[in-house]
Amino acid sequence: MTDAKDSSDLPFAGTSTSIAAADETEKVSSELYDLIGIKGKASDTGPGVTGCSGKDPEKFFQIFHPWTFTPASVDQLDGVMERLKEELPKHGWKVVEYGRDTSKNQNLNLTADNDEKKHSVKIAHFAKNKTPSLNLMVVSGCYQVPDGEKVERF
Repeated sequence: MTDAKDSSDLPFAGTSTSIAAADETEKVSSELYDLIGIKGKASDTGPGVTGCSGKDPEKFFQIFHPWTFTPASVDQLDGVMERLKEELPKHGWKVVEYGRDTSKNQNLNLTADNDEKKHSVKIAHFAKNKTPSLNLMVVSGCYQVPDGEKVERF
């Protein structure tokens, strides 16, 4: 689920229109927002549509939803990634990657898959930025549009 380049690992998320699938991905993002558990603001970015590697782009698609969480107070992010690592599995998520990246700031990253919801999330904690934040990328599995429909792109 975490490597969109290899469609054999991408689970089938079901049959849906692009709009309905985007609504579902926004719902998953909202649940993740609640799990962050601190006061703050989420960026107002909407989901987008992309193809599923190796599949007909007129019939198959994936939803992605990038967004940023900025805390009300900078020190509130202390320990949030560790807490998410503990809390996500209690809500159906399997943490598949956790650790620091190779950037100069060595940002803490967490990747988790939810097999029931057919979604994956990658969270990066940018602690050393001027405005510390969490960047989230929520992606769905591969959907197929209903018969007679085409993938709507947005």
